[in-house]
Amino acid sequence: MTSRSKHHGWQAGELAGAVQAVAKVLDEYVQDSQRGEVPVLRQTPPEELIKGLQMRQCISAGGMTNELLAAFITKYLAQGTRLHHPGYMSHQCAIPDIGSAIADLVHGVSNNAMSLFEMGASGVAAELVVSEWMLGKVGWNPNDAGAILVHGGSLANLTALLVARHHSFPEAWQHGMPQNAVILAPASAHISVARAASLLGMGSRAVCTLPCDRTGRILGAQIRESIKTQQRAGRTVMAIVANACAAPTGLYDPLQDIAEACHAEGIWLHVDAAHGGSALLVPELRYLLNGIDQADSITWDAHKMLRTSTLAAAVLIRHQVNLSQAFQHGADYLFFDDNRPGPDLMHYTIEGSKAELGLKIFLNLAHRGETGLAEYIHSRHHAARRFWKMVRQRKTFEVLGEPESNLICFRYADAPGPDSDQLHIAVRNQLMQQGTFHLASSFVDNRRWWRATIMSPSTDDATFSRLLDAIETCWQELSMGKRGHNS
Repeated sequence: MTSRSKHHGWQAGELAGAVQAVAKVLDEYVQDSQRGEVPVLRQTPPEELIKGLQMRQCISAGGMTNELLAAFITKYLAQGTRLHHPGYMSHQCAIPDIGSAIADLVHGVSNNAMSLFEMGASGVAAELVVSEWMLGKVGWNPNDAGAILVHGGSLANLTALLVARHHSFPEAWQHGMPQNAVILAPASAHISVARAASLLGMGSRAVCTLPCDRTGRILGAQIRESIKTQQRAGRTVMAIVANACAAPTGLYDPLQDIAEACHAEGIWLHVDAAHGGSALLVPELRYLLNGIDQADSITWDAHKMLRTSTLAAAVLIRHQVNLSQAFQHGADYLFFDDNRPGPDLMHYTIEGSKAELGLKIFLNLAHRGETGLAEYIHSRHHAARRFWKMVRQRKTFEVLGEPESNLICFRYADAPGPDSDQLHIAVRNQLMQQGTFHLASSFVDNRRWWRATIMSPSTDDATFSRLLDAIETCWQELSMGKRGHNS
């Protein structure tokens, strides 16, 4: 980076020098993280970080040199969360691969906001070829089906439900939603489903809970009766949402049974496969998604198991015409010439401008190959099963059920009551404060569970043993402290 240059363009070699300085820092960051010899996360209060990193001074002074840039990025990364770390087993965020990292850099330089074709022809091409690939993995004909990439699963679910709204209520774009519309979903549905209902003008109360078993899976045999119950109450079911897999548990709903019921009743089926859709790449795991090809719409996040940096999510629609008709808007300052060599993807999305999301997925596929990504997905599923077996072997723990993905819910055995739930939270917090392990948490079957999401390639059986030992130690220490406090 040049120091206080009055020239507003880029000098030859300026970018290369800055990238070279930062690339070395990033490479060391990943290697240090993978070895697990540094804290998996730090949670320094923001004001302390601002002062420690001298952020305000950097803004006022400007002119950061490459050496100062490298030093700043080193300190900045040390204060964040290391997803490449073996102890990272928390939220469902991808461990980014090199391809998507390069794509982020390319977009950061080119800034082709490619939702208009003229703003990035190559970005449109990358999105189209990735969409074609994803539709093919579902089992749909890309010539009949449609797809759009958006910034995240929440936006993908909103987009899919907007398409479902058009299918059920074609006049809704101009005239709004009828008051009797509802969405049926399991209690374990992602928070974005209720948010989408509110944004669509239905209200979050319009999301009605489907009957589920104790683990939160939809009871497929009761779907048709749930639909009829709503109809008898004078309501119109706009869509049914199923999980593949559920974020709190990693378990898959019975898609085949749900699809058959939806088709029999003429109800739109949306499958939220944000996390679990990537199992389609692994022949041994495809059975988990039996029936997904009968859905009307699907959400599939690349920024989970496809190792793509946030954000990159796909909205897949079985019949492309539903996607193309759902958005009914005009803007004569944007759309005024039909004689263009490629499509304006803005017609199919809520977003105005978009990053080159297709490039991130494409470069990951081009770098590792579909086979390489499939091997990664399969390896994390296998690792989760090994961890599940290790948990079961220790009588101090219990598991929610057999894992179907790379997520496992487990808890301390024989520890009922609200105090136990608080201890589970306290153990998680202590592990994070120590910087040793980063677990997630779920509330299922009226109890608090630890949730381990096995994402990092560096997380192995030795990591699992250390985690269980650390939990047992923390539990005993915190339990004794609580008993001492109450005595």
